[in-house]
Amino acid sequence: MKKTVILLLLVLTTKGYSQFAKNMFSKDPIINLENWQKQRLYFGYYLGFNSFDFKIDYKNVVQQDIQVKKTTGFNVGVVADLRLQEYINLRFEPGLYYTKRDLYYPEMPLEKDYLREVNSTYIHFPLLLKFSSLRTGNIRPYLVGGMSTTLNLSSNSKSKDDNHEGKFRVKPWTAAYELGFGIDIFSEYFIFSPSIRGMFGITDELIRDNPANGPSPWTDNIDSMKSRAILINFTFH
Repeated sequence: MKKTVILLLLVLTTKGYSQFAKNMFSKDPIINLENWQKQRLYFGYYLGFNSFDFKIDYKNVVQQDIQVKKTTGFNVGVVADLRLQEYINLRFEPGLYYTKRDLYYPEMPLEKDYLREVNSTYIHFPLLLKFSSLRTGNIRPYLVGGMSTTLNLSSNSKSKDDNHEGKFRVKPWTAAYELGFGIDIFSEYFIFSPSIRGMFGITDELIRDNPANGPSPWTDNIDSMKSRAILINFTFH
């Protein structure tokens, strides 16, 4: 009985793989969703991962840079895609991004002073242009780029406490530009579109510590602090 079940599974797997290979990679594949991207407007959703960092510029030369420890966050959102012409689409991809960064100040003598946790919950609003290549069977690579603005729900911008009380503050709104690439894979029922892109902040996010509390070793020497990130999304249309 066991041998029969294993044999049946092998047959089904082989058959499924042969069908997939014929649909995707054979010399004469079955063309899926041939007219889908000829629609003027269509929608989708995405799930993904992110890795956020900070680009820090200093006013004066430092012996040791502030260290940024990155973690892997997650993304979820929706997509609205407007066809401008055969190879160019305008995309709006609002989403919720969660990430966490730890800042280590190596010159601080006390443990409570050298670590600052920066938890961020972003509502992300990217407006992007998608430049697609010619479709080859059920595969269509593309490049994507544009601008984005982001609302940080965990910015602590309204807090009167600053780093002297252990509170790291950033501005609620920031702007960035984004560049990346991806590939549309046309299945029988939907389009699967994995992509990777970089996000590069263009506005300073840091809120300086209150001068009334005295000199700040956390923010006084920072000229600008801008987010940058790698975003990996898996989109379904």
